[in-house]
Parts: sequence; structure tokens; C-alpha cells
Amino acid sequence: GYNVLEAQGAERALKISGEYIKPIHLLLTDVVMPQGGGKELAKRLSTQHPETRVLYMSGYTDDAIVRHGILDGAAFFLQKPFAPNALARKVREVLNKKPGTQP
Repeated sequence: GYNVLEAQGAERALKISGEYIKPIHLLLTDVVMPQGGGKELAKRLSTQHPETRVLYMSGYTDDAIVRHGILDGAAFFLQKPFAPNALARKVREVLNKKPGTQP
């Protein structure tokens, strides 16, 4: 039941989001990507769509990502690989959280 906007890479995601006039409720992004990481993408997208919540995913453990300063412990995170039902549960969890609350 979700409307999905798909983009290959951060620049394409920003172009699509800049042209999209409806709210974007969730950004699902990899932490590490070519042409810019997910954290930078989320920061830039939030200027266009401040309502957007972010769910990061990575093959790295959440502990390693926090330890290396890529994300802080307050970010929503999903470890790869994951099953489709795990993704669906995490997406619902992020969308159900009140804005500004910790994961």
C-alpha cells in the first residue's frame, strides 16, 4: 500500500524528490553509497521535504557504523541482509514513531 519513488543514487533521488510535490514520509537509503552517503542524502532531502523520516540500511553492523561516526545511535537502522517481512516491520515502526523521538 505504499507509493514508492525509486532512484539509483543520491543525485537522482534529490532530483526526483525536488519534483515531487506530495509529502515523502520515508527515505530508505543505504549508509554507504557511491556519489555520496545516505546521511548526506537525508540531510539534503530534508531541505525539500522536512517531514521525511529516514531508515538507513547497511551490510555493516550498526555498532561499526556508530563507532566510525557514520551515523549516531539515534538513527533508525536495518542490518543487511534482511527478509521482506523484517523490512515491512521496520518501515511501519519508523512511520509509527512520533517525529523527533528516538528509535
